[in-house]
Amino acid sequence: MRMAQHRFKIATKGQGLYEITEAVTRWAAQSGIGAGLLTLYLPHSSASLLIQENAAPEVRADLADFFAALAPEAPGRYRHEEEGPDDMPAHLRAALLPTQLAIPLEAGRLALGTWQGVFLVEHRRAPHERTVVLHLQGE
Repeated sequence: MRMAQHRFKIATKGQGLYEITEAVTRWAAQSGIGAGLLTLYLPHSSASLLIQENAAPEVRADLADFFAALAPEAPGRYRHEEEGPDDMPAHLRAALLPTQLAIPLEAGRLALGTWQGVFLVEHRRAPHERTVVLHLQGE
């Protein structure tokens, strides 16, 4: 059994889904591990990780619209408002989506479906630098 660990940073430009599939795939391939389990972890409370459709950009727009309606920016609605009107809605959205993913590795490749990609979901309007921690265990 072998293990590999890595951190990389993603600079976001504000709210949205940022596809990180290529960076994750490239690192997993370079690890030399052929079969195992890759864990991705995001140590942030106002961003998330998601496996989602990566072919149709309308999916990303529809997801953004859905979460904006589900947890709207509404001054006076939330008790926690010190960090701006988008902060508490960002925490609510992050509470509904994972900050950790587990993806099997088969023959050195992520076992994703044909139309699936790995995304960092930025819930804040301002640009941020987010860290993704990768941990791969296998043979």
